[in-house]
Amino acid sequence: MKYSVGEGKLPIERGALLARTRSLSLSGIEASMVEVEVSTSRGLPTFSMVGLPDSAVRESRQRVASAIGSIGLRLPGSKTTINLAPADRKKQGTGFDLPIAVSLLAAAGAVPPEGIRDMIFVGELSLDGSLRPVRGMLAMASGARGIDHAGLVVPSMSAGEASIAGHQRIYAARDLAQVVDLLNDGGLSPIRCRGAVDLLSQASAPRMDLSDVKGQENAKRALEVAAAGGHNTLMIGSPGSGKTMLARRLPGIMPPMVPDEAVMTTKVHSVAGLLRPGQPLVVRRPFRAPHHTVSDAGLIGGGSIPRPGEVSLATNGVLFLDELPEFRRSVLEVLRQPLEDGRVTISRASVSLTFPARFMLVAAMNPCPCGYYTDPRRSCSCSFSEIKAYLRRISGPLLDRIDIHMDVAPVSYDQLSAEASTGRGSTIARDRVTKAREIQSRRFEDVPGVYCNSQITPSMIKTYAPAGPDCRSLLRQAVAQYGLSARAYHRILKVAKTVADLEGEDRILARHVSEAIQYRTLDRDFWF
Repeated sequence: MKYSVGEGKLPIERGALLARTRSLSLSGIEASMVEVEVSTSRGLPTFSMVGLPDSAVRESRQRVASAIGSIGLRLPGSKTTINLAPADRKKQGTGFDLPIAVSLLAAAGAVPPEGIRDMIFVGELSLDGSLRPVRGMLAMASGARGIDHAGLVVPSMSAGEASIAGHQRIYAARDLAQVVDLLNDGGLSPIRCRGAVDLLSQASAPRMDLSDVKGQENAKRALEVAAAGGHNTLMIGSPGSGKTMLARRLPGIMPPMVPDEAVMTTKVHSVAGLLRPGQPLVVRRPFRAPHHTVSDAGLIGGGSIPRPGEVSLATNGVLFLDELPEFRRSVLEVLRQPLEDGRVTISRASVSLTFPARFMLVAAMNPCPCGYYTDPRRSCSCSFSEIKAYLRRISGPLLDRIDIHMDVAPVSYDQLSAEASTGRGSTIARDRVTKAREIQSRRFEDVPGVYCNSQITPSMIKTYAPAGPDCRSLLRQAVAQYGLSARAYHRILKVAKTVADLEGEDRILARHVSEAIQYRTLDRDFWF
């Protein structure tokens, strides 16, 4: 028996499982299937929900009741139970509003039960029945794509994001009434999928260019090397020397994002609720710059229901830590796992979630508490013990994961007053970086988990970054003169290999090693 809009109370028979629909639940940035079951029984009119729902899911009763009322129906006056299966997995978010409402409508006969068996529903309901977007839609649409012959019904405002997953049957609805029409009469047609490749091709050029930075040609070259090899970088210089300005232009010289990178980055930003309206895909590499007062959870992720932190939001982009010694030691130490593994695992009593965290770390710091230890124009007021204590706020294990240390000297008046910058612009630098990355992509195509030179392990140095006799002689002198450690030795070879890639050279030459040695400021100056 079919009931149309406006016929009043839903006439539900009691004492049986009446309807079952499907939805999706997020675990990190992965989606899993959830079955929404509805049953009624004799008793006082109540509405209960089981299956480990969080507070947002439990509150859906009021939203669902009002939305159903907006199409001329109301909830039954009987004991109604909603089960979210599997019952041992925590359910969170507002995306269960729509499947719960559809289950109740199917139980009442307002929509045909057989019409919802091959459909998946995700969406938040407003009190007037309209559908609101939900977080993590791209991740959920990607999960639905692996379910055979399943259509996916989503809010219209989330349709662009969902379409990127490549699912062939996605239906976009403005409100609950449209969903009822779809299930009764097939009133909606699947939306056209938009590929990530098309959206990436429409991305505009970066707004900030390296040519905006006056002088600092050595620092620009170091950033180009860092971008070409994916090397973590530490900039050291007095206040006002341009460290932040340089760092903000680094994403503009990194290679354009490929579809897999864009989709992964978008999933993280969508789960965090950071996608802007009308932005279905993140097409530019992210740049995240948390303040030094950030907490452990803010940087690495966390909360009672873990959310991605800054390290995950910087995935495939840049994480910039300005005033590095001002960050709390405990905050800096949590960076070690994501820098090493490219992911971060957040464990709680009831759940353990893993988020991606493959980013380039760029840090900036003053050489001393007053900032003028290396400034040729101003004298430093700090004692040696104060400088030493200041620099020791950065632990050795963290420095072990930073390949390039570079001095950023103050800019002269002549450089500042020049009408135009002479040297590297972002377009030229980006072309060179992209070609170097293509060389590395071919080199490591058979090596799982390695995409660029910075990810070479010490055991792989002899295979992928061997040093010739002239290079070994130069390295021997550097180790003796500057007291370089074993970690510095390996990192010099990795950076030298990147310099060679930028020149299109197959072998590491002495000039490549010489340049790489110059990027070990902390080792050369004996600051530690």
